[in-house]
Amino acid sequence: MKRRLHSGFVLAGLILATVALGQKPDQGTQLRTVHGIVVDKDENGIASAIVYLEDLSSKTIKSHISDSGGHFTYSGLNPNVDYELHAEHGDMTSSTHRISSFDTRREVNIELKIDRKKPAK
Repeated sequence: MKRRLHSGFVLAGLILATVALGQKPDQGTQLRTVHGIVVDKDENGIASAIVYLEDLSSKTIKSHISDSGGHFTYSGLNPNVDYELHAEHGDMTSSTHRISSFDTRREVNIELKIDRKKPAK
């Protein structure tokens, strides 16, 4: 009887250890953050520029407005997803920058230079 009880405890311990080791680490520590600045052709920060971030897997688009120095931040991004981002201000736009899921950096810094006219619709 004691042997059977002992075997049961050992088996339960092994199952708990296997489950604990098989769980994913806390995703909060794995999420990606993108910091950046929106600048004009003379490298001056542009306040109130609209910065668009597109999740290329779900096709959802988020937008933020740059602060008084032209800075913006997107946090809580899934590192297993590709993103594209660009900025617009008035009738001008920046080129589009891609952030790849193969890029292992958790903190990404990007400069978005608004230096071209938006394409006509």
